[in-house]
Amino acid sequence: MVEETNMGYSGINISTNVSKPKGHTRVPSSTDLKEFKELTQRDSLVQLEKEIVSLLKTTPEDKKELAKSQFTAFSRLFQRFLEESGPSVDWDKIEKLPADAIRDYDTLSKPSPDAIHKKLEKLVVVKLNGGLGTSMGCRGPKSVIQVRNDLTFLDLTVQQIEHLNKKYSVNVPLVLMNSFNTDKDTEQIIRKYKGLQVEIYTFNQSCFPRVSKESLLPIAQNCDIEGNIEAWYPPGHGDFYDSFKNSGLLQKFIDTGRDYCFISNIDNLGATVDLNILNMLLGPETNSPEFVMEVTNKTKADVKGGTLIQYENKLRLLEIAQVPKEHLEEFKSVKKFKFFNTNNLWIKLNAIEKVLNEGSMNLEIIVNNKTLDNNLNIIQLETAVGAAMKSFNGGLGINVPRSRFLPVKKTSDLLLVMSNLYHMRNGSLSMSPLRMFPTTPLVKLGDKDFAKVKDFLSRFATIPDILELDHLTVSGDVTFGRNVSLKGTVIIIANHGDRIDIPSNATLENKIVSGNLRILDH
Repeated sequence: MVEETNMGYSGINISTNVSKPKGHTRVPSSTDLKEFKELTQRDSLVQLEKEIVSLLKTTPEDKKELAKSQFTAFSRLFQRFLEESGPSVDWDKIEKLPADAIRDYDTLSKPSPDAIHKKLEKLVVVKLNGGLGTSMGCRGPKSVIQVRNDLTFLDLTVQQIEHLNKKYSVNVPLVLMNSFNTDKDTEQIIRKYKGLQVEIYTFNQSCFPRVSKESLLPIAQNCDIEGNIEAWYPPGHGDFYDSFKNSGLLQKFIDTGRDYCFISNIDNLGATVDLNILNMLLGPETNSPEFVMEVTNKTKADVKGGTLIQYENKLRLLEIAQVPKEHLEEFKSVKKFKFFNTNNLWIKLNAIEKVLNEGSMNLEIIVNNKTLDNNLNIIQLETAVGAAMKSFNGGLGINVPRSRFLPVKKTSDLLLVMSNLYHMRNGSLSMSPLRMFPTTPLVKLGDKDFAKVKDFLSRFATIPDILELDHLTVSGDVTFGRNVSLKGTVIIIANHGDRIDIPSNATLENKIVSGNLRILDH
């Protein structure tokens, strides 16, 4: 064990009962290879511990305690990464889902009007707010991208909670889990909500060092995170549990009588507080589930999404990264795995405290390989918040309507939520009653010309009418005039060097447009 006693940092326990190698000229046997692997693992752990102790020495005094706890958590994760090999799930041990494992949303009852106030006072709303808007060409937190009527994800979230609080005379708090990437900007932005009827709390998820793929050592030279931001990363939303507890907020909400937290991604515009689910959780039954995951019916667009399985007598999340290669197609099957995880979760607060105190939470590691701008190959060890389901008692899936899963990951999603397909009221979006069928259109926009929000917006004079659209594919240099209407299946392809201008007031229904179409002012 490596220890720096003057700082109190206690790293990982490393077994020392492995004999030292006596030479390297023999042909290695399987025992030798196993011993070699154990020795290299042990050496990697020792070297990592030394690097962490060095990094700790560069940490400002006021941040040292937090850094110690985060480095200890990282060391545990790193040790598990070295020791674990092969898939975390034995495919043959996956059991058939019990009949009561997933409950249909339509079977839930509405709370009586006089019970709503009491039940909302037991709730905390948590939004995962650690992501940046870089994938959509934006600087700063993703939650400040404008998505509808000049309102951002954060604006809409605050509107939703304030509406609840006013309508039912309650005080449901909003908690934002930020990362070191989003915290500073978010703290400045939320000042504008001070006059509203919503209490906003923030805390930061952990900050872990990126590790070189070749040396398995941190690439950071010191703990000046802002000075070398590429050397650090937020370790996925599975870090919620430890960080929530370490912030003091978990205990605060338990002490003030809160029972459940509702967690969701801030870019999922369908993840609003659902009174029917809350009513089920806080019903008269004494054995309310500790962990509820909202799932919805899988379509061909969702085949990579995590699903619920029964495994070792527990309901748990199965992610595509855990699936052996030979079973990937089976995992993607809509027939065998009918549901996928929306990442809308309802978790009992005192159960979180209990599981953390027992040390029984063991989240699957997601290994995220990246190449930095300087061509350095690094690995990030991450975890997912839904993977904790197996650690709780009485896990339950609820098959919710698709409307509760409305994520905005790309500008193609942005086109949908900005369009007349949705109405907005009190920060919540609902599909227009004029839409003849409940499914959303499949939209594919070319990455080169549409991926960034600024480029996307410059290509639409106004967002087209898509109430009757089934499928839209746009590729190349294409622009849309005002009041364009798209119906059925529309495919617009501008080849390299060509440009297509869809004229104002045009209606395209079941059309393929290609070639070159320019409309010039005169």
